This record gives sequence, C-alpha cells and structure tokens, in this order.
Amino acid sequence: MRFERHRLVYLDPARWGETLAAYPALQAIPVVVDWVAKGHPLIARRPVCDDTEELVPLGLPLPPSLGKQRLAVAVPPGAILSDAPPPLLADAARDAPVAWQATIAALVALDPETRCFGSLAWAHLTGLPYLSETSDLDLVWQVSTADDAARRVAALVRIDAEAPMRLDGEIVTPTGLAVQWREYTADAPEMLAKAADGNRMVARAEMFA
Repeated sequence: MRFERHRLVYLDPARWGETLAAYPALQAIPVVVDWVAKGHPLIARRPVCDDTEELVPLGLPLPPSLGKQRLAVAVPPGAILSDAPPPLLADAARDAPVAWQATIAALVALDPETRCFGSLAWAHLTGLPYLSETSDLDLVWQVSTADDAARRVAALVRIDAEAPMRLDGEIVTPTGLAVQWREYTADAPEMLAKAADGNRMVARAEMFA
C-alpha cells in the first residue's frame, strides 16, 4: 500500500504502541507517544532502502521546539484507519498569523480548493507551535491543463510580490506530476517533476500530456 505525496494518514491508537516498539528512541518523546491518541495524522513518505513492501512508510514532522525533526516510521496496513488530502488553505487560515491573512484571502479567491502542507498545515492539524517568523507558506494546486497552469502562475507572481512570507508550492497535474510553481515561471524546456515514485526531468510539453 502506497499513498500519494502529502497524503495524511490516520492510525488506530490501539496499534500505535506496536509501531513504537520498533523505534525505541521515539518512545522517549512524549509528544510522539501521545500523537495518535490525540487524533493527529502522519504523512505519506517515499520508501527508503530499509522499508519493506509489507509496511507502509509514513513520516511525522516535529515542531521547531522539539528540533524540527522529520521522523520516519513504517506501519502495517491494518493499523491505518483512514487517509485524507492535506487541509484546505481556507480552513487552515484561522491558525495563520494576522500578517498572512490578506495573502491567504487572495490565494483562496484565486482557487478555493488551494491546499496547504508544511508549518501552517501542521499547526492547524495539531495545535502545536510549528509556525515561526521565518516560516514559508507551502501550498498545493491541482491544475488540469497547461493553460490553467500558466494563468495560475501569472496570478501567483502578483500575489507573491506583496506577500509577507515566502510562497512555496506545487502545481500538480492530473497524472500526479508536481512542479514547483516558481520553476514553472521559467522558460526551460524541461522541469524537475516530483511523483510518488521519485523525481525526474519532464519536458514542459509533456507535463499535461
């Protein structure tokens, strides 16, 4: 079982202990021990060489106060209760700094289906202090055509020019290829695209083929 990038995965609290038993170092971090019982999700990650096909690779990013570590675990499929996309930016807005609100409003007006990941998403999902003065706003846009992508990027350039934070994010095609929106503004014939199975260079003309 594998999930798309940025997919949130909710686990059975009764099974979390058996997962932690395989990671003794994590048992010393109280917030990790209580993570699943509090209803917090983990996030899909790419498998690494130590992962096996029988287990699902997941990540758990800790807030800056706990070292901003990105913890990696793997769980049996039977421990998974449900999965969900990253939160809508419109929903996470209430947990964003006041200084961000005008930019967020412009982004939601551009596309109400804009979703967020990164610091704002985790602050919204957990109530923990992930945001700092240097946090970026990480976003995901599902885009169906090359023309839509061009229009979206042009609007983002205008919004980014007045934003108090750095806008990071990915244009995602119907086939699951994701390209950083800033890279999409360049005229290069090829772009670095991310997918669930790895990164690769893709011709601009083939992004929406």
